Order: sequence, then structure tokens, then C-alpha cells
Amino acid sequence: MNRRQVSSHHRPEKTASLLPSALNRKWIFGLLLVLATMIAYQQTWHIGYIWDDNFHITGNPTLRDLHGLWRIWSEVAATPQYYPLVHTSFWLEYHLWGLNPVGYHLVNVFLHTLAAVLLWRVLVRLQIPGAWLASAIFAVHPVEVESVAWITERKNVLSAAFYFAAALAYLRFAAMRDAENPSRQRWYLYIASLALFVFALLSKTVACSLPAALLLVGWWKTGRLRWKDVLLLLPFFAVGLGLGLGTVWIEQHQVGAQGAAWSFTFTQRFLIAGRALWFYASKLFWPAKLTFIYPRWDISVSSGWQWLFPLAAVAVIATLWWARTRIGRGPLVAVLFFAGTLFPALGFVNIFPFRYSFVADHFQYLAGVGLIVLAAAGLTRLPRFIPAALLALLAVLTWRQVGIYRDLETLWRDTLEKNPISWMAQDNFAAVLMQKGRLDEAIAHLQKALEIDPDDVETQNALGYALLQMGRAEESFAHFQRALEIEPNRVAAVHYNLGHALLQRGRVDEAVSHLQRALEIDPSYVPAYSDLGYALLQKGRVEESFAHLQRALEIDPDYIAAHFNLANTLLQMGRVDEAISHLQKVLTTDPNDPEAQKNMAWVLATWPEARIRDGAKAVELAERANQLTESRDPITGATLAAAYAETGRFPDAIRTAEVALQLATDSGNVALTELIRAQIELYRSGHPFRDIR
Repeated sequence: MNRRQVSSHHRPEKTASLLPSALNRKWIFGLLLVLATMIAYQQTWHIGYIWDDNFHITGNPTLRDLHGLWRIWSEVAATPQYYPLVHTSFWLEYHLWGLNPVGYHLVNVFLHTLAAVLLWRVLVRLQIPGAWLASAIFAVHPVEVESVAWITERKNVLSAAFYFAAALAYLRFAAMRDAENPSRQRWYLYIASLALFVFALLSKTVACSLPAALLLVGWWKTGRLRWKDVLLLLPFFAVGLGLGLGTVWIEQHQVGAQGAAWSFTFTQRFLIAGRALWFYASKLFWPAKLTFIYPRWDISVSSGWQWLFPLAAVAVIATLWWARTRIGRGPLVAVLFFAGTLFPALGFVNIFPFRYSFVADHFQYLAGVGLIVLAAAGLTRLPRFIPAALLALLAVLTWRQVGIYRDLETLWRDTLEKNPISWMAQDNFAAVLMQKGRLDEAIAHLQKALEIDPDDVETQNALGYALLQMGRAEESFAHFQRALEIEPNRVAAVHYNLGHALLQRGRVDEAVSHLQRALEIDPSYVPAYSDLGYALLQKGRVEESFAHLQRALEIDPDYIAAHFNLANTLLQMGRVDEAISHLQKVLTTDPNDPEAQKNMAWVLATWPEARIRDGAKAVELAERANQLTESRDPITGATLAAAYAETGRFPDAIRTAEVALQLATDSGNVALTELIRAQIELYRSGHPFRDIR
């Protein structure tokens, strides 16, 4: 056997032995990438819901049924932002595991991991040095935590997964076309890429940078732009531009990114953009003091040092262009991708978060890939232990950063430690304290917020609400009225809260006016429908009350206050069985609601229809309501007395009614006082009380 024969005999065997090795290597690196991400984000198992998660998940009525799913796609205003694939994913999860936050967090981590793996395969196809390292840095970099640990930012991780999948499909299509492959099957890759791109846009329109990025890659590879590449990407540009402009319109007209807080000249926007670029780059290379809300810069065109940021950014791009023949086109492409993908968040278009900060970590979730890839390519020139140590350090920082998203109190405490001059953080931390009943602390933080920005409508409104909760209704009026002086026709919540406060003070006509105005501003404001239904019932307009309460429950079938108020309206209409079903809904949701317990006990004890009366159950509910109100509410006391009388316990009924009579007299409620006196006379004669409507 000659050498030629030996050589030809063994070549296939050598090739076959290499294939499993390469495949195994790919699987090992892929699993390492997944494992590193899972470890870095391990704490997501233990964190809950935070800011805005109520609008997207816990309080989102579109997640409840098929009609809600239809609204997600067909109504732009049905969700906080029109990203239907994001809310469809939430819809599916809601029907799988309800409101358990663990499932939503794990899906976010999975999507982030998937995005990292897809990015790795894109970089491998582009033959970029350090492809795996770049993907691993992206996976465990702490600046990405905000997008992964915050359920609301599902839009980032979902969009990125589709973005990289679309890029991978297009690059495969382009490689086959460049090879002049005669197979027509290559076009399925083009169609798949375009479809995945649309999915990315329907998750978050920052993905509109993809066609420009693909052109940049083509120029990096060949040194020129070909018309056939431009023509192939025209559908991508058209769809991206259309949906991107739609997002701009929604951000301004639906989310509310317009007004004095967004009124900047082009020169000011230029200064914001330049400073933002350097801010984001600095956080990538030195991720220290990452926080949920960064200080909002004071922008001044007369400040010379502020001009250094945009001028330096332009100088960097110009230098990289000039040096492209010496150092290659890669650095310029990386920087252009970074700046171009960030463009929607640089200040040239209005977005709502600019009201309290010009920068946020989640804005550079996708854009940061450009500089990460550039840095990873450079790190491959260093000894291997340096990149390995860097990855370990980043993973530890990410693990720690995830911890600040554990709950709202932890998040806002951390934010205030790093940014104490944020009125937004002061305001939202106060809201957390109010939910925990710590009203004095909440008011202190709201007052601090007003010192920072006395013209903030939300803070004035929140302080008024906190004072109202403390029973200081008269003091609350001044803050609600000040909020309306600042923004008379935009914030429905202010009109609602003022209407609610007026109802508490018995000023029903004024309350009705403000509640109606709240609904003119926001026709989907469920609490306003509920309170307006209650107010109209006080005025004897029963049919109108019924219509408004029905509308409230059409929008949100789980809104408990509307069930409670509708039960009272139905009682006035003589529809007792329906009223009881609504009260049962309240008690099922909150068995310790004293108002619902009292009302149900009253119906069961005093309604003239014997078939629905249940004295024993009425006593049980009324005793519990009386205990919860610490025996200080005369109406609850009168209800308990009626329940005792219904079961024949007249001595208990008389004794309880006399205590209620004293409370009613002390409160100055003449009508209630007379009613309880009449009840006592009935009990002394051995007769239960009957509520004749």
C-alpha cells in the first residue's frame, strides 16, 4: 500500500473524530453559560413584585380572560405600553401559576439566558474573537440586573431573545446567498428573520436598530455597503420605523411624556445625549453604585464642562473612523452599535422616565452589547485567568445587585441611600410605608419630596391621601387643590382622591363633580366608578348608581369596593339575593372586612324575607365586626344588637344597643340616635327589628 492510499484511507476517520469533539465543546461552553447565569441570578427565587409590576401583573385586568387577551392585541390603551407579546406572555403565565412571582422571575432569567446563548452563536458566526467571553459578560454583568430582576422589564429580555434569533437567521441567510447556493430554501431563513424581528419589535421597539446593525456588520466584513443588502433590509427598516414612531406617539399621548418636564431645546438634548453616552459606558466598565433611579442632571447650555461630553463622543467616533485602516473597522462598528441602539433613550425623543432621571440601567440592556463585545475581544489577548477572574467578580456583583430587588421597601431604601434627592424615590418609599400603616413616616418622606420639588402633582396628591388616611381630611384638601392648580386636567387620581375626601365629609354634590371629572380624564378609572356609584346612592339616584357600579365591575371584576357598594345599591332596589352574592364576594376575598361583615349581618338579621334570614350567622359576623372596630362604631353595635334580637337574645340586644346609642349620641348623629332608640323599644317588647325598604 503506497502513501497516497494510506493517507486517503485515514482522512475521513480523522474528520469524523473531530466532529464529536467540536460538538462536545459547544455543549460544554453552552452549559457553562447557562450555569453561570443561573448562579448569578439565584436570588430571583426569593424576590417579589416591585414598582409598576402592579400595572403589568397583579392589577392588570387584561390577564384574567380571553377577552383580556383580545384587548392586549386590539386596544393600544389596554396595557401600560403597547407591547402585546410581553403582555401575552404575562397572560399565559397568569393562567399557569396565577400571581406567584417566582414563575415570572424564572421566565425572565430563562429569557436572559436564552438571549446570552443566542448572542454567543451570533458572535461565533461572525468569527469575533472572545465570542463566548462577550456572551458570558453580558449574561452576568450587574448593569443588566434591572432588566432581569424586574418583572416589568420582561420587554427587554424577550425583545433581546427575538433580536438575536432574528440576527442569527439573517446571517445564515446572508452566508448562503453569498455562497451562491442554488437552493431556494434559503428564503425561509429570510422570512424567519423578518418574523422574529417583528416579534422583537412587539416586545420592545428598541429592537428597530437591527437592520442598521446588520448593515454595519456587512460593512465591517467587506468594507463597503452593497445595494442588494440595503434592498433586502428595506422591509426591516419600514417595519421598525413604523412601530418605533408608534411607540413615540404612545409614550407622549398615552404614557404622558409631554409638558414642562420634557421641554428641552435641541441644544439641551444634545448635551443630555452626550453625557448619557459617557454615563452608560462608565457603568459598563466600572459598575459601581448602580441604583434604580439616578439623579436627574441640571442641563445648562452656558456650562462649558457639559459640552465636553458630546464633543468628546463625536471626537471618539471621528478618531475611530480616521484610524479604521490601521486598527480595523471593528471598534468603530462596536461604538456605532452602542450609540445607535441607545438613540431612543438619549433624549432626542420624549420618554416618561426623563421626568425623574435621564438615565437608567435597563435602557442599555441591548446597546451595551457593542462595548462588551469590543472589550471581550481585547481581553482575549490577556492571560486566561484575568477574564476568568473578571467573570467571577461580575457574577458576585450581579448576585448582590439582585438582592436590592427583593421587595419594594428594600428597593426604595437602597435608592434613597444612593440618591437621597430623588423626589420619585421619596414619594414611592412613602407609598410603601403607607401600605404598612406607618403613616407618620410616610408623611415625613412626602414632605421631603415636596422640599425637592414642590410642584410635583403626584407628591401633593400622595400627601393629601396620607393625611386623609389619618383622618385629617381638612388638611388633605389643601394638597389636592394645589395638585389641581398645577395640573387641573390631566391626573384623574387627584380628582378621585379629592372626591373621596369630600364624600367622607358629607359634601356629596362636590364629590360627584370631582368623581365625574376623574372619569372624563380616565374612562377606565375603576375606583372613581365605584365611589361615584356610592355617592349617587346617597343622593337617591339608585339607577345611576347601579349603572356606574356595574361599569366598574365590567372593567375589573375583582374590585372589592365596587362589589360592596353594588350590594348596598341592590338592597335599595330590593334585589336581596344579588346583594348577598356581592357581599359574599367581598368576604371571600377579605374575611376580616368589618364593613362587609356588618352589612351582611344586617341583611341576615333584619331583612323581612324569612327565607334569607340567618340569625346565628348574623351574630357571628356582627360580633367579629364589632371586635375589629373595638366596639367603637355605633352602626356596627346596632347591627350586633339586631342580630341578638333575631336569635331571641333580647337582654344582649338591649345592652348592646344602649352602648351603640351612647356612641351615636356622642358623635352627634341624630338620625342614627333616633333609629337605635326605636330598636331598643322593640327589643324591650320582645320583637326583632325589621328593615323595611
